[in-house]
Amino acid sequence: MKISDKLQDPGWKDKVTWSYEFFPPKTSTGIQNLYNRIDRMKEWGYPMFVDVTWGAGGSTSDLTPVIINVAQKDFQLDTCMHLTCTNMSGEMIRMALKKAYESGCRNVLALRGDPPKNETEWTQVEGGFRYAADLVRYIKKNYGDEICIGVAGYPEGYSPGDDIDRSINHLKEKVDAGASFIVTQMFYDADNFVEWVKKCRENGILVPIFPGIMPIQAWDSFIRRAKWSGVKIPQHFMDALVPVKDNDDDVRERGADLMVQFCQKLIDNGITRLHFYTMNLEKAVKMIIERLGLLVEELKQVTEKPENELTTNRTEIFPNGTKRANEDVRPIFWRTRLESYMSRTEQWDEFPHGRWGDSRSPAFGEFDPSRHGLRQSAAEILALWGSPKSYKELGELFVSYCTKKQTSLPWSDMPISEEAKVIQSQLENMNRRAYLTINSQPALNGVKSSDPVHGWGPTNGYVYQKPYVEFFVHPSLIEELKSSLHQMGDISYFFVSVSGKLDTNAAYEVPNAVTWGVFPNREVIQPTIVESTSFLAWKDEAYSLGMAWASAHDPKSETHKLLVSMMSSWVLCVIVDNNYERGQSLFDIFSKLRSLEDFHPELYNGVAK
Repeated sequence: MKISDKLQDPGWKDKVTWSYEFFPPKTSTGIQNLYNRIDRMKEWGYPMFVDVTWGAGGSTSDLTPVIINVAQKDFQLDTCMHLTCTNMSGEMIRMALKKAYESGCRNVLALRGDPPKNETEWTQVEGGFRYAADLVRYIKKNYGDEICIGVAGYPEGYSPGDDIDRSINHLKEKVDAGASFIVTQMFYDADNFVEWVKKCRENGILVPIFPGIMPIQAWDSFIRRAKWSGVKIPQHFMDALVPVKDNDDDVRERGADLMVQFCQKLIDNGITRLHFYTMNLEKAVKMIIERLGLLVEELKQVTEKPENELTTNRTEIFPNGTKRANEDVRPIFWRTRLESYMSRTEQWDEFPHGRWGDSRSPAFGEFDPSRHGLRQSAAEILALWGSPKSYKELGELFVSYCTKKQTSLPWSDMPISEEAKVIQSQLENMNRRAYLTINSQPALNGVKSSDPVHGWGPTNGYVYQKPYVEFFVHPSLIEELKSSLHQMGDISYFFVSVSGKLDTNAAYEVPNAVTWGVFPNREVIQPTIVESTSFLAWKDEAYSLGMAWASAHDPKSETHKLLVSMMSSWVLCVIVDNNYERGQSLFDIFSKLRSLEDFHPELYNGVAK
């Protein structure tokens, strides 16, 4: 059903309504979990429509019509498809509209779109459109009244400092071209929005306006999105949130109350079409709808079951007082990159989205070098790690980290853990042989949970670990290593190049728990996993950290050339011994393998040019 028709339907016309925006997840299981989430969310009371964002010119754009089709046919929801001009030729736009129409979608949000990733300037594609108004005219010309067209509105301007009257004139141009409704950018200043709507009406913009509402999930994401969008944060929001900004539960609780007051003010001013930017999450949205008294009656009588205490955390990874102390599960790859792990997982806030709170979440985040790179200045990097000129010298630097003479590496923000003493000599041997280790853990077989080094979780329990090691290695050493692993048996391995070419014997997207505990009156708790999707996400960060290290050195220096060569050609490896009863045998095999010096002595010693 078209949104314009639905707004005149007696069943919808006089109600306070809401709608949801979703984006295409990056993994197949993330997509399935998004479908599960949409199915649950419709049970709160049918949304007026759901819309699905569009990846600029192909990044995730192929998935948008697919998700639209599922929402239409499987969930019987009215849909709205985003369509942007960014990186879109006329033929691509024609095909996208055709797919949407054939799936039953009768609503399109026509947008110019932001510049493509890694580009600062927006450029028109040959045969495409420069402005959203041009796209509106094209849809109107080719589909007439068969498709209801929406456009974007900016209550505070497209960017800070914009002339609001000028932006309203642009909005009127889009409406005059054929748009039937407006969805606004996110905002938090309700009073300003009410005044902006009055201005729009005074300028002849009479179509329905849907305010874009961004729930407050966590402090960091709240501040980051507000800064990115350039929107104003009212002082009373800051007064309420700053005192609790390090407590995610309190931020969400206070954030929900603030957004309820915000929505109620809109409703009191006759603005009754609420549009939620969900970020593919549900809990914060539900809190707002429920506290506004809009949840369907039958659900008000249901007492939610508490979430199972599925997992816990290693205390040395998440010490008391850190804001992620209650995170449920983590891929092991970010074990010593706590801040990076927290920023990636700040939205993993709810079950169920599969058993594991990992990359299967439909809200799994992207790698952003500006957020996840090295924080030290070039001078600090030189002081910390010196200027190694050969792989032999690099190996000695890594050895000094394993022996606690060095407190950090580019891939490890913190000193090596006490538990590494069990495998310290093996790690030293690996690094001297140019298997440069960046993460590891020893085997544990039923250690008491009260053990001062290896223990974690409730008392009177037992903890277990599969031995695990992660390292960079020259590609010439891979085949002999793989042969030894096959002979050993019951090993899971992942080898990946900087280009993303993955070689693994593990089932794709199947998590392998590498740390778990058994406790009285509890189910088995499995806090740490290895799996391919998050490993590939970590791969980008791991290689980027090495390049950031190189960038601290003069491009003509031997150190810069060494590190760039390593990050360009070496392979990132992860190995898990699934037979933890063998103890530390995994680490012993490296003493039997040939080293880089055996294969390439000139390369190892830095003699070759």
